[in-house]
This record gives sequence, structure tokens and C-alpha cells, in this order.
Amino acid sequence: MNRQYLLGFDVGSSSVKASLVDVETGGMAATAFFPEREAPIKALKAGWAEQDPDMWWNNAKLALQKIMADTGAKGDDIKAIGISYQMHGLVCVDKQGQALRDAIIWCDSRAVPYGEQAFDDLGHDLCLSKLLNSPGNFTAAKLAWVKENEPQIYEKIHKVMLPGDYIALKLSGEATTTIGGLSEGMFYDFDKKAPADFLLDYFGLSKDILSDVVPTFAVQCRVSETAAQELGLKAGTPISYRAGDQPNNALSLNVFNPGEIASTAGTSGVVYGVLGETGYDPRSRVNTFAHVNYTPEQTRLGVLLCINGTGILNAWMRRNVAPENMGYAEMNNLCASVPVGSEGVAVIPFGNGAERVLENRETGCSVHGLDFNRHSRAHVMRAAQEGIVFSFCYGMEIMEKMGMDVHKIHAGRANMFLSETFREALASTSGATIELYETDGSVGAAKGAGMGCGIYKSHDEAFATLKQLMVVEPDSKKESAYKAAYEHWKRVLENEMSLPR
Repeated sequence: MNRQYLLGFDVGSSSVKASLVDVETGGMAATAFFPEREAPIKALKAGWAEQDPDMWWNNAKLALQKIMADTGAKGDDIKAIGISYQMHGLVCVDKQGQALRDAIIWCDSRAVPYGEQAFDDLGHDLCLSKLLNSPGNFTAAKLAWVKENEPQIYEKIHKVMLPGDYIALKLSGEATTTIGGLSEGMFYDFDKKAPADFLLDYFGLSKDILSDVVPTFAVQCRVSETAAQELGLKAGTPISYRAGDQPNNALSLNVFNPGEIASTAGTSGVVYGVLGETGYDPRSRVNTFAHVNYTPEQTRLGVLLCINGTGILNAWMRRNVAPENMGYAEMNNLCASVPVGSEGVAVIPFGNGAERVLENRETGCSVHGLDFNRHSRAHVMRAAQEGIVFSFCYGMEIMEKMGMDVHKIHAGRANMFLSETFREALASTSGATIELYETDGSVGAAKGAGMGCGIYKSHDEAFATLKQLMVVEPDSKKESAYKAAYEHWKRVLENEMSLPR
């Protein structure tokens, strides 16, 4: 008997990854991503960022071909398909399902004035109570930009969708989305538990332009005859899970319940926590969306803190502060040679553009307290890692004021979490236990598909094979030192933010 698999796609802005998960063992059977070098992002003007949606589709096909060849799997062997995707993008399609223009992706900032104007005109309290966010630079505001600036394209739009919705469309021929997708695009009214008519009316958008809503975990649509022939899959194979990359990362780490936190610390850093009651930050410094297990009957919200200056700061330290040819492991050892608090050196890590957690201020990165007679490169490198940790904790304090009990952080053992200094500082400053796992977004999407089609009866069953690699507890002997260093860092940050720009 042939093995049976679950297929997961993870549609990123750098690449599209595909993985096959063995249904019997729960283990990853094969994985591949395309392109092998970072996918291009078109920036026709400053602040713009676009990608061709069909590039995602072509890369998905290439990745699928590779894993099918590696395993010898046939179309009949794949029982269900799940999709994870880069959030907040805008894809516009016509009645034939063809993209009318390149997708405006998550890091494109052209729509900021549209969202800010809507926030002011409609009222902050109204927007926050219904959307849980400012309309900001999300999908709805991007569509408003298209309507005003490209009316000839807008007139041809049959449906708007997110990147993952487009891949589902290519697989099935059906235009569908989820409540999570609507919420991340600012198309969902959490008060009425329905599409956000008030914002659609403000922008002059018809509700008909939205795709049909399907559950996150369910048979959302099925592989069409056309896609089956194109991909070598079986027609009728269910697409049974879909979520944005950050909610999906939380799912991949088995984070479903209130108070649980998922974190990543790559180029930018994310702390994503689950809230069990409706809440938002009045200053919109963190964003709130429907989590994967949100339903109108069960409130499960994902509160998203994003710090732009995370691994990119550590990489800058490696290029410009560390001795030539020093690797990250050696840098981490050097950091560990310096006491907690870096003997008074503080680094404000916000050097990668405006930070949402600072209400979109752009402070830049800065080093404080440097004494040329006492401090070395090791102090600066440790202060950089501590500064990243402290920025996470600064955002988590906002999440705690929203009612979130931060006591456990789940993360993959990768990027900044490879550093003992970073792990120890985050656990000891936040007071949370850190659990590190072997995880992957496309594997999570595959297991989500298994939940959606009924192969797994619960998320605990789906992630029973999730491999825990390490547990990091707060260091009781160092907690007071870390908390003192954090308070010093906050005072430095507040002084920086008070300076005229």
C-alpha cells in the first residue's frame, strides 16, 4: 500500500515552500522551496512593493514537482492540502480568475495615507472597537488606492483576495477566503461578526468584491480537473486549511489557547499571542486579528507584535563590529563573556524603518552609555541582543495590558533563538518559560489540512510528533539584574523618543 501524505504550501515573499507530511508517522517526508535565490520584489516607486501572483503559482508547482519526485508520491497519495501565506497583500482578479495587476504585498506602504484618513474620518474608537486596529496599511486601504489611482483596473475587478486565496483559486477555480483573511485585510467587523460594511462604504467598495467565506478548518474547495492535470494531483483533493504566515507559525508551534505565545526572531521579530476575549491596544501599537481557531462563537484572537530591527541588527553587528570572519556562534560566546546589562551600554534596536510599537516613529538605532576606557565590542554586541529582547518585552507589556497572561513562549530553534544570551535574557526579563521546537510553516500548513479534513481529531493529535528541543526557564539568580537593565533601557528609549525629529 502506498504511503498517504498531507501537502502544505507556504507562500512567502522570498520563496514558496512545499512539504509532504506522512499521515501515518506525522513526520515530514520531503520539503523543497523555489526560487533558490530570493524572489524579486518590484519597487516601481519608493515605498512600493509588488510581486506577480503567477510567480508564486509557478514556484509552488516547481516545489511540488521536487517533493513528489523525491518521495515517489502520486496524486492519489495526497489526502488534503493546506496553505500558509504572506499576510496583508492584495490580489485583484477578473471574472476569469486572471490577475489584473501585480499583487501589492505586505511591505508596500503606498496606502498608509488612505488608512490614516479613514481612521480619523470614521473615528478611532469606532475603528478600534470594530476592526481591533487602525485601517492602517492593510488590504482594504490598498484596494482604496487602486480604486482612486487605477480606475480602469478597478472596474474590471471581480474579486479581491490575499496571496493564499489566490493559490487556492489556482488550485480549485473558486474564489474563497476565511474570517482570518478578512480580519487581516480590515474587511471583518468583530462587533457584528460580519464583513465590515462601514469601512467598505467609506471607501466606496462593494461587498460583492469580497470572496466567499469558508471556515479555516474544513473542506474549503477541491482541486479542479485543470489544476490536477497541471500539477499531477488528483481532481477532487480537498483544500482544507488556510492561514496567514504568523497565525500559521503559531499553529505550527501548537499555540491555540489564551496566554500562549509564538515567537520568531529572524530579520524582523514577531511575538504573537492568543487572547481569549475581544481586546485591542488603544494606540494601535500591536495588531489584532482572528486566530486560526477563531469562530463567531469562540473568541480566539492573535495579537501581533512586530519588531523590524531584530536579526538585521545582529547581522549588522557581525558585518561591522565583530572581527572579520567571526560567525554567529563565536559572537554569541563573546556576548556571554559580558555581565547582564552590558555594564551600562544600551542599544536601541529600531534601525530598520518606522516601528509600529513606537506608533510608527522612526528613531533609528543608537548606542548609549559607551565608555571608551571600559567597554569593548563584546559589550556592544551583548547590548544589541539585550536591546532586541527588551523591545520584545516592551511590546509584551502592551499585550499584558490587553489582558494577555504571558507565561510561555513557543519558538523554533533558529535565528536569534540559537543564542544562549538571547534566550536567557528573554526568559529572565519576561518571566516566561521558553520552549524551543523543530518546526516549519509548510509542515504546519499540511497538518492544518489534516485537521480540516478530519484525519486529525484535534490540534494536540496533529502536533503529537512536534519535537521539543529545549526548555529555557527564567534564571532566578539573574532576574533582578535583567529587570534593572530593562528599566534602564526603557528610560533611554523614552529620552530618545522625546527628542525632536
